[in-house]
Amino acid sequence: MDKKRLLEIYTWLVLAIGTCALAYSAYTLEARQLDFMYVLLGVLTIILSSRFTIHIPHGGGHITISDTLIFMVMLLYGGPPAVFLAAAEGIYTSLPYRELDKTVPFNGALMAISTFCTAAVVERFFGSPQELMQLVSLPRFAAAVCVMGLVQYFVNSWLAALWTALKRNEGLGYIWSKYYLWTSITTLAGACAAGLITRLAQSIGAAYVLLTTPIIFVIYLTYRTYLKNIETSAAQAEQAERERMREHYSQMEKLSALGELASGVAHNFNNTLTGILARAQLLLQTEDRSEMKRGLNIIIQTAEDGAKTVKRIQDFARQRRDQDFVPVDVDQLMLEAAEITRPRWKDRAEAENVHIRLSRQISSNAVIMADAGELREVLVNMIFNAVDAMPEGGTLTLSTRMAEGLVEISVSDTGVGMSEEVRSRIFDPFFTTKGKAGMGLGLSVSYGIISRHEGTVAVESEVGRGTTFRLKFPIATAAPTPARKPAPLPAQPRGRGGLRVLVVDDEEYVRDLLIDILGREGCEVTAVGEGREALQLFESREFDAVMTDVGLPGMSGWELARYVRERNDHIPLAIITGWGDTVSPEEQSAAQADWVIAKPFSVDRITDLVAEISHRKADLGLYAVQ
Repeated sequence: MDKKRLLEIYTWLVLAIGTCALAYSAYTLEARQLDFMYVLLGVLTIILSSRFTIHIPHGGGHITISDTLIFMVMLLYGGPPAVFLAAAEGIYTSLPYRELDKTVPFNGALMAISTFCTAAVVERFFGSPQELMQLVSLPRFAAAVCVMGLVQYFVNSWLAALWTALKRNEGLGYIWSKYYLWTSITTLAGACAAGLITRLAQSIGAAYVLLTTPIIFVIYLTYRTYLKNIETSAAQAEQAERERMREHYSQMEKLSALGELASGVAHNFNNTLTGILARAQLLLQTEDRSEMKRGLNIIIQTAEDGAKTVKRIQDFARQRRDQDFVPVDVDQLMLEAAEITRPRWKDRAEAENVHIRLSRQISSNAVIMADAGELREVLVNMIFNAVDAMPEGGTLTLSTRMAEGLVEISVSDTGVGMSEEVRSRIFDPFFTTKGKAGMGLGLSVSYGIISRHEGTVAVESEVGRGTTFRLKFPIATAAPTPARKPAPLPAQPRGRGGLRVLVVDDEEYVRDLLIDILGREGCEVTAVGEGREALQLFESREFDAVMTDVGLPGMSGWELARYVRERNDHIPLAIITGWGDTVSPEEQSAAQADWVIAKPFSVDRITDLVAEISHRKADLGLYAVQ
């Protein structure tokens, strides 16, 4: 049986039991019990106290302070009058929700059942109201009051929790602890207040009961303040959890995009390696110097293309660092995004017999202040979405232009387009049209990045015609022009021999390559594969420079660099790493490295480095060998 059917049966069962409770109470009710004070308490309960409600934290329900007055009626007049008053109060406070099916009679029946059970239990164990009020033993009277509050609380809260659990299809224990546990405080406080007030009324007169009304409102205000503090703390915790989850899913979104890129990159690298391997094998079989030179140039170009592919992936995967924005060339950024996503819109698409034509309309010549990595992530995400929207192929248009004093970046497709309803929700967190294939956070994260850059984004879409995302950013007011790379410094002549260089790299072919390059420049090279071995050599010999990789067994290159710098604060120190530009300025500064050389490096870069080291040593007059 499904939960909806069970809910219907349960609702009718509660209504039936509540009706029986009211019928029995009417049968046992004595008319003489209904005096002026009862009517007054009834009016006060229904009209006044029911207007002061407290929202249940995390839920859509509410509680009132009427329990105190209902308990007072139970102690002064007995169970039947209290049952009628409780049912009337439940019905009256539910009138704002009367559009919900059976809500009003259900709440009335709920209050009738819980009050009937409470009165029955109290009378069974402590006697009738008259006997209870005559009790001289204060502990027994206090016990009766506590039992009264606990029975009312448990019956009422569990009946309500069961209804909510069936309606929301969640566990009963979970619903009770989350939505109804809070009501225990006000119910027990109301029972205690009712016991105290009825004792006073018995001693000094029932008319003085009205003077105790402020006590009830003090309980109400205290509990309301308590709940407000609870809700504030809960809201702060939920906000922190939302931020944590947003960051978590943002990272998952990036990893998902990297996974898609990786499949295409593997294809590109296979092509690159094929070009290098096959060309090198051909060169081994030729003795024609011109053919050999042409083949070597092709190998060099192919390797450089592979290095650019790696750098684009590193740029995309780079973690965001809290740093100031820097000048970014918008046109270059768009070109990089196009190249990063080439495996998706070209290689993978063509492998699936889908043909997507790329149209570049890049002509802004603009510079903005930005985090290039973040904006690159935005563009990659939008290009991926555009490709997904063209399962049958089409045209992907990437454009940049100046518009109204701003630079406008556009990503357009000729795909399936979006309805107005979908378009209005695309930036909502967790909203996706891709089913299980998407997490619904790509555009949400992108929107946050665009806002951080003081930009705006507009979406134009028509079903069957395609979609265009238009991003606008303020232009950098005084963007510095890129500095020209300084010409290599000429190597300074030395008295005898060349520089003594300590090379540390765990890859033998890299060590051999550096030995060959440095040897051609007249350097005396000592090469080792571990950081600790290099440190021992550095302490036992004199060197003019140290070049070290970052990833070393036993001791990292950063640790080695710090040890070297502690022993010699003048020696030229270069970090040569495959992590490239992902090395942060903070890491370089902490190691006090003079240069960070990204792999793959060119011969010219190493020879330029030798020239810089020679120039510096000559200026200082410091050589390991004179």
